[in-house]
Amino acid sequence: MGVREICLRCRRPSTACLCSMVPPMRSAVKLVFLMHPHEVRKVKSGTGRLTALSFQDAEIVMGVEFDGNPRVLDLLADPAYLPMLLYPGPLSRDLSKGGLTSAELGNRRLLVFLVDATWPLAKKMLRCSPLLQSLPRLMFTPTARSRWLIKRQPDELCLSTLEATHELMLALEAAGLDRYERPDQLLAVFAALQAHQLACAADPGRASYRKQPYK
Repeated sequence: MGVREICLRCRRPSTACLCSMVPPMRSAVKLVFLMHPHEVRKVKSGTGRLTALSFQDAEIVMGVEFDGNPRVLDLLADPAYLPMLLYPGPLSRDLSKGGLTSAELGNRRLLVFLVDATWPLAKKMLRCSPLLQSLPRLMFTPTARSRWLIKRQPDELCLSTLEATHELMLALEAAGLDRYERPDQLLAVFAALQAHQLACAADPGRASYRKQPYK
């Protein structure tokens, strides 16, 4: 059996590369994805890398505990940024309800940390990182439920990293804090990712064939 070629940019098999669908968009907001190591192996359902590739200066920082991470510390210490954590909760500021204004930003650029992990692992990452816990938090009111077809979410309002970023950008634009250049791009690549997996699951000749369809 030959070695499967991997795209070095999106880290998907070359035959399933989606790079052509994610030309980088400009954004007034700096996005930093805190990716749990388990997400790296999720070729079928991982969306964090494809999302990060969709924005010009977005970054991925890998890890579980970030208080000692040099890159995270540099970003937090940079006076050019207003750092916030995207995480729902009673103490989070809801962008969809005017929770943040351009006046509060002043001359600073909004920096949003997004946790790319399952909900249980995301909670663990925060417990291990008091610095992240101390950041002011942002949230949004979703405009739609998750579009997952190949994965069950623990709650109907739980979104993939890609969907959460899409909703974040919609909320930022509505709040006058950013311009969402191509609102259809992320959802299109999400649909393509799932369509490929569904096709593989329906092909008896593939190792990923499923006798029972996704529900």
